[in-house]
Amino acid sequence: MAITIRPLQASDKPDWQYLWHDYLKFYDSAVTEDIYDITFERLLSPQRANQSAFLALIENRAVGLVHYIYHPHNWKRENVCYLQDLYAVPECRGQGIGRALIEAVYKAADANGTPAVYWLTQDFNQTARQLYDRVATLTPFIKYTR
Repeated sequence: MAITIRPLQASDKPDWQYLWHDYLKFYDSAVTEDIYDITFERLLSPQRANQSAFLALIENRAVGLVHYIYHPHNWKRENVCYLQDLYAVPECRGQGIGRALIEAVYKAADANGTPAVYWLTQDFNQTARQLYDRVATLTPFIKYTR
């Protein structure tokens, strides 16, 4: 089955919300309804070109998503790209959806003049890390948060 990757569209909100809900649930997280609305608006807003998303489709069914954000970096002239959320529905994993979404972000970042792309994952997320080890370089950094 062919995977289609395309930018998020206004008509995608129900599919996008379903996918993002399941992504957040996977990480034992949740957001309020207004955050779904705000985030969706930001992802589509021309005034927020630094915040974007792609959907993955198989036979016109939304099966994955990725969110990415461009931001300044003090060590570089150009912005960098943070790949914030990446998700494929469980029944379609192993078919190249995650790789296709990451490669779409790489392509968008290159076109934007933003060659550095990075993301975070849980150290025990072995399934995802098998893919990440093939498409990126693991760094030794540890995340702290407040």
